[in-house]
Amino acid sequence: MKNLIMDTPKITVSAKINAPLEKVWDGYTNPSHIVNWNFADPSWHCPTAENDMKIGGTYKARMEAKDGSFGFDFIAIYTDIKEGKGFTYGFDGRTVEVQFNDLGNQTEVIVRFDPETENPVEMQRDGWQAILNNFKKYTETL
Repeated sequence: MKNLIMDTPKITVSAKINAPLEKVWDGYTNPSHIVNWNFADPSWHCPTAENDMKIGGTYKARMEAKDGSFGFDFIAIYTDIKEGKGFTYGFDGRTVEVQFNDLGNQTEVIVRFDPETENPVEMQRDGWQAILNNFKKYTETL
């Protein structure tokens, strides 16, 4: 049987944030900021986050429905880091690449990830884009 993850192209989401690279990088990687934007829907939240940002280090974020009906821990291991430019991490046999492009007054964030096999690609893209949109909104108001 074919591995559906390997046969499916990576999903890409992106956003241009109206903030300089240093501010965007800090907002994306600092746990004190991550808890404020890392959810796809207003009925969810991210009560805790940890980030040991080094190759082999662990990223952990708790994601929960605000009503307590469901929650899960997102845990990933860093495999590559280029300070201020991007990083790669793996989780559940999948890979995520995050790229930061310095555009002067703006910073473009591009996230490419392997899809999972339980939900439609469109749903996954929309969910990750919603999280990135939350990040944009949060970071631009810092």
